[in-house]
Amino acid sequence: MDSREMAICGIGAVTGYGWGREHLWDGLKSGKPAAGLESGYGAHPDEPGWVAKIPDGGNPIDGPSRFARAMRAAAREAIADAGERGWRPGKRVGLLHAAVLGDVDLWRQFYLERNCDLRPREYLGLMPSTPMSTFMQEFGFHGPAMNVSAMCASGNAGLLTAKAWLDAGIVDDVVFVATDVSASPENVLHFVRLGVAVTDIEPLEACRPFQEGSRGFPVGEASVAFVLSKNATRPYALALGGAMSHDGYHVTSVDPDLSQVRGCFQDALANAGVPAAAIRYLNAHGPGTRQCDQAEATILEQEFGNSTGIYSLKPLTGHCQCAASAVEVAVSALGYDRGFVPAPPAVAAGHPQLLTGRVPVGDGLTAKSSLGMGGHNSVVVLGPPA
Repeated sequence: MDSREMAICGIGAVTGYGWGREHLWDGLKSGKPAAGLESGYGAHPDEPGWVAKIPDGGNPIDGPSRFARAMRAAAREAIADAGERGWRPGKRVGLLHAAVLGDVDLWRQFYLERNCDLRPREYLGLMPSTPMSTFMQEFGFHGPAMNVSAMCASGNAGLLTAKAWLDAGIVDDVVFVATDVSASPENVLHFVRLGVAVTDIEPLEACRPFQEGSRGFPVGEASVAFVLSKNATRPYALALGGAMSHDGYHVTSVDPDLSQVRGCFQDALANAGVPAAAIRYLNAHGPGTRQCDQAEATILEQEFGNSTGIYSLKPLTGHCQCAASAVEVAVSALGYDRGFVPAPPAVAAGHPQLLTGRVPVGDGLTAKSSLGMGGHNSVVVLGPPA
């Protein structure tokens, strides 16, 4: 491995498709969305709506909520997977956890059901440090442990932070987990009111990134984990580099001149040491909203060649908020390992470079972009193992 490269050695996932990365992969291969009709998510409280929630499950010993159980399950699966692929932890294993709203289910109970009355031990379950602490105890890891938060770009932010730790020699390995289990009826309702989330029609009809007629995204939940190292024997993929920036423009909208988005792509390629011509796949943020899709389509056309294909997984997985880019990185990495990317099926006229269905993956590189609410721009460059 080149000294600049970071390997993705193991993957774990809990998504709307179920508990485990194979559920994620099989769901994507089917071309069917993870979202289902859930009571209370419609236009009125007594009506159902489409949302890709993590189903109940996990080990009760990991905590009382889906958040804590999903975080631990994804991390545990990634570590077991990495071990089966030849990874052995070094002396200093760090933990990064991407989380924005934290354990929404428990805080919701705290305020609405328990009248703020909890025993001290129960209250500790609300703290973002608790699932991290219990995880570090389980595996006997003693490297740094830290939360990362950059809204929808948190997955990319965590990967780039892990790479910075590894490049600086602060750690030997990193376990990175991105968890978002925030699709409560109240949260989803407000994204609908903002005009970006859609719950009243099936996801493939509502969310059509880079196609005509798109209205926005279905909301999803996920916890996705990676073992990241520069000491890998059989990795899924390599993270070659990346970049982040901020528009400094608006709390929700993308700066229409795209200067910061464009600069982030250019900086990511420079950091990875690769030309734009080497990018064959743009795994886009692609939420199906007009401004984000137009921004990424413009960058595709102006910065990359006709041989670069674009796709977004949000019609299938839903927009998993803080965990969105982590889900999408996992799919790119699995795609290199399994020979194809399961892009969503196109349902309307779209961009001429839009990928649809199973797309064979060669040795070309992937740019994974994520544009977080509030102006967070991020791009990570991924490639197949050497």
